[in-house]
Amino acid sequence: MMPVAGDVYLITGGSGFLGQEVTKLLIEENRDLSEVRILDRKIQQDFVETLQALAGSRIKLMMFKGDVRDKEVLQKACQGVTDVIHTASAIDIWGNLSKEELEDVNVEGSRLLLETSIQQNVKSFVYTSSVEVVGPNVRGDPICNGDEDVVYLGKLKFWYSRTKYTAEQLILTMNGCLLPNGERIVTCALRPMFIYGENSRFILRHLDKGIINGDVLWRSSRKQALVNPVYVGNVAWAHVLVARAMKDQDKKKIVGGKFYYITDDTPHMSYSDLDHELMSSLGFTIPEKLSMPLLLMYFIAFILEMVAFLLRPFIKYVPKTNRHLITMLNTKFTFTSHKARNDFDYIPRYSWEVAKNKTSTWLASILQQRRDSLNKKQH
Repeated sequence: MMPVAGDVYLITGGSGFLGQEVTKLLIEENRDLSEVRILDRKIQQDFVETLQALAGSRIKLMMFKGDVRDKEVLQKACQGVTDVIHTASAIDIWGNLSKEELEDVNVEGSRLLLETSIQQNVKSFVYTSSVEVVGPNVRGDPICNGDEDVVYLGKLKFWYSRTKYTAEQLILTMNGCLLPNGERIVTCALRPMFIYGENSRFILRHLDKGIINGDVLWRSSRKQALVNPVYVGNVAWAHVLVARAMKDQDKKKIVGGKFYYITDDTPHMSYSDLDHELMSSLGFTIPEKLSMPLLLMYFIAFILEMVAFLLRPFIKYVPKTNRHLITMLNTKFTFTSHKARNDFDYIPRYSWEVAKNKTSTWLASILQQRRDSLNKKQH
């Protein structure tokens, strides 16, 4: 393959919720970009057409269908690439996926992608981590406006969280690794808060529950369990900015091998109150308090977990909730992104007002479609 003049980016999970926004912003904001490659298990044709319109004749687009466990696809996708943004991962906080599958995708897949990137002389590697690699721990110890220097102890319950942390540390420890061409790779990880915005399947799930419940949203978290969600466009913007910093001779020495929390000016609120903020304009309401005492919720979740354990030899039963999910939804857990601002000039691109309006407008555009779909299923 002939070398290309300019930056060649590979975005894993590039057709996904976050990956789409990263790709679009890269095309819009990177003047030195000559080629964008997307690696994903599903390539959405309407998204490809959107990218083609954005890229015009200036930027070459390549699509690779597959995932990060496919060595042959990785070799083709990474050849000639200068920069990798690794957003792809298996996400599971309910227990739908096995420990082995989560490790296979999140850890071994990331390891294989990193090894292939090093073999192919990739200069920079950005990893999309998560605030969940920190916690909450099983005790539900709170954090208020934490930063990268906060030491937070305790065992992580979710295998998703554990595998994301393992992959993150693997990638960060390879910062400065010698490449075959004599240069050294720069690696970095971003830890966004809970990401919301257009096309969020988590927000969609909560919308559907609200429709089924007569336009009343389910309160799964106490009002005082404050978190600070972050808009998908701002998380994507952070990826573009840190990737830019990793090309600067001075800044790459600062960001290389580091992780950064990514937040914006979305107000601190509970997960349930975020749903209400985004959907109240559509006519949805939400109870002021949990439907039952928190202790009772834990007890019921424990019983359901025991039932799932006893049935495991015979059938796979996945409860709709579990004790750690209840802890996560009801623990005060907020962070700041001051370090990202200091080290690579991260300032949120979209205000809370804009983010809220864009998300609510998207929800309004699909509301009737969701109602019709759920009515068909019920009848």
